[in-house]
Amino acid sequence: MGLTKTEIFTPEQNQLAIMLKALAHPARIAILQQLIKTNACVCGSLVDELGLAQATISQHLKELKNAGLIQGTIEGVSVCYCIEPNAWKLLSKELSEFFGAYTEAGKCC
Repeated sequence: MGLTKTEIFTPEQNQLAIMLKALAHPARIAILQQLIKTNACVCGSLVDELGLAQATISQHLKELKNAGLIQGTIEGVSVCYCIEPNAWKLLSKELSEFFGAYTEAGKCC
């Protein structure tokens, strides 16, 4: 049986790629910015804040949750979302290490 493409990379590389893929849409960036700005669980006000359809917001929230960047709880008939703090710390650490690993070596190309 052959290897899948993700098996040749470290777990850290795979997790960072999953998170960055989830971030690679402007609507998801806007959702995360709104959650950060609110600094609390948000239950349904994202439609009014972002001007996107509820179905569109729900799909983006699903992608962010699947990537582990947000967490949600069910309260009655609504689902409330907020930043997942451990994932956010991990993403911050991984990106800092990733960008910090490069040192300008002078003229390259």
